[in-house]
Amino acid sequence: MNLLLADDEPLMLQILKAYFVKEGFQVFLAEDGEAALNLFYNNQIDLAVLDWMMPGHSGVEVCREIKRTSRAKVLLLTAKGESDDEFVALKAGADDYLRKPFDSRILLLRVKKLLQLSSKIIVGELTVDLEGQKVYRRGVDVGATHKEFELTKVLAMNKGQIVTRKILLDQVWGFDYFGEERTVDTHIRRLREKIGEDSIKTYRGMGYCLEDQNE
Repeated sequence: MNLLLADDEPLMLQILKAYFVKEGFQVFLAEDGEAALNLFYNNQIDLAVLDWMMPGHSGVEVCREIKRTSRAKVLLLTAKGESDDEFVALKAGADDYLRKPFDSRILLLRVKKLLQLSSKIIVGELTVDLEGQKVYRRGVDVGATHKEFELTKVLAMNKGQIVTRKILLDQVWGFDYFGEERTVDTHIRRLREKIGEDSIKTYRGMGYCLEDQNE
């Protein structure tokens, strides 16, 4: 899932990015409304989390444009406390609204609810149990290691989309990993042995994609 985070507080952006990347999202960051719209126009965004007060274009203005041209979900953040703010946000097309300060866990739950992400992701014969951290094929636990589970989770959350090695390294091994990118290939090969050789397709020079063989 592609998530756009827009806020004029760089520290806030980095904290939220780390939180969502850990959950398997691909995250795009913007520090003002114009940058947010540029990212939206040039990427397939599933959900945008927008700060209300931003330079250039406000979160409400960005929300209106996103809703005018796409079906992406929008959640507005604000430190404002006026009673009619929620009305203004929803009238602009926002799907949800959250006041600052907020608990990051609450934001994550709101985002998952908007994207209709349950505790399990089903892709063809595979079931990824996010809470139990297990991968099942035809109802049988494949015995995935921690890294294999994390790889499957990221690929499942981006079902049908090509995920690059760089993104997999960042989201599974962490931003501070400095080893070989080929370690991804090794883990993918072992994962295929457990979930089926044809489940994960290789796109040379691009990355990997988990596809539903029944679609």
